[in-house]
Amino acid sequence: MWTLVIVLPAVLATGWAQSATYRFPDGFFLGASTSAYQVEGAWNEDGKGESIQDNFFHNHPEYTSGDTGDVACDSYHKYKEDVQMLKDINADVYRFSISWPRILPTGDLDVINQAGIDYYNNLINELLANGIQPLVTIYHWDMPQSLQYLGGWPNELIVDYFVEHARILFENFGDRVKWWTTFNEPAVFLRGYASANIAPGQNASGIGDYLATHAMLKAHARLWHLYDEQYRATQNGSVGITFSFGLEPLTNSTEDAEAAERARQFDMGIYAHPIYSAEGDYPTVVRERVDANSAAEGRPRSRLPSFTQEEVQYIRGSADFIGVNHYQTDYVTSGVTGISPSKTRDSGVITSVSRIDSSGFRRSLNWIANEYPGYPIIITENGLKDLGGRNDVTRINYFADFLGALLEAVNLDGVPVIGYTLWSLMDVLEWDSGFTAKFGVYEVDFSSPNRTRTPKDSAAFIAEVYGSRQLPEQYRL
Repeated sequence: MWTLVIVLPAVLATGWAQSATYRFPDGFFLGASTSAYQVEGAWNEDGKGESIQDNFFHNHPEYTSGDTGDVACDSYHKYKEDVQMLKDINADVYRFSISWPRILPTGDLDVINQAGIDYYNNLINELLANGIQPLVTIYHWDMPQSLQYLGGWPNELIVDYFVEHARILFENFGDRVKWWTTFNEPAVFLRGYASANIAPGQNASGIGDYLATHAMLKAHARLWHLYDEQYRATQNGSVGITFSFGLEPLTNSTEDAEAAERARQFDMGIYAHPIYSAEGDYPTVVRERVDANSAAEGRPRSRLPSFTQEEVQYIRGSADFIGVNHYQTDYVTSGVTGISPSKTRDSGVITSVSRIDSSGFRRSLNWIANEYPGYPIIITENGLKDLGGRNDVTRINYFADFLGALLEAVNLDGVPVIGYTLWSLMDVLEWDSGFTAKFGVYEVDFSSPNRTRTPKDSAAFIAEVYGSRQLPEQYRL
């Protein structure tokens, strides 16, 4: 019996292996992201209610650039242009959020705004007609202001309101939406209950943010179980949650390594560990440090509430995938900073420097895959901020570096990433930076009533990557 052995020349073999490394796997989806408040505008049109962002940006210009999302990119009226832009960059998925007060102006079921439902139906249908899958974020920081008057996220009654909102979304859109994320970046939006300078501006550091964390986790689990029990069989979708992440030790010292691990648990683990870990509940280091600090402060109870054992079991495993947002890597060391009380002070970690570091991105993905095995990962945001300009070669180089690191993590390290949506499709209202910070691959003329969109050079680069489903040779290591 003869065995045919083909020996490839070394150069050819190396080239083939490199080509395989920098190609996206079959089924990997590629797209772009935005959020409702940052792009839609039409803040009080067609029955939409006031959100905490509307209220904050209108009443607290001292914490913003003075710009607002009242018109933003005017996507409420220009969604067809948005879809065409997605098609032009060869995107096959669009991650957007649904404005809670556009569906439920008061936050409750007493008023269901059909015009809001119609808008998202039209957007979803336009996407699907162009071969683009919707990936919907249910909460991207825009609670109805009427619910904030009841206390917002620290009030656990809000869980019921949120789940009823989600039910309306599943009923109206779930036949076509197969990817849902419950919350975007809890580590960021929950600061609104620890600081005056982010909506809703509730300055209750180290207390309000922990109460809100507790309710948010219950809301996420309730929503996942609702979908799992009542909609999954007929709609066949997936539900996850999105975290911001990127932390590394400043040096190779043991102390810095331990500090980095604490930082990861306070920054991501506090939200992810109850859902994705085998044991559930808050990370031990978080529980112990907050409890100890609370006792040292003379408090009769921990500032971080406790779950019952039944709640631990109910929350554990309540996700189908992990969403990850990454822009840069924060390098940390051990030390005490921040006001007392505060989550920052509880962690005992100081962020020494932040770097744009694609190798840190790759290491972060490996950490997540090792910490929470068995869950597919979707990169839901990744992008570069600049001051504008269509010749954005720096953004092209950023995407090339980070997509290369992503593909190495997938094809060499075996990290189970299944999709990537860049931030952002176009320049948006970038929160407190307003219209001065630019992330888009399309430029938006915010001085024009038409909000004219123009492709930047990065749009052509992304179109090439997404169309060929590989990183161009000149950008490979």
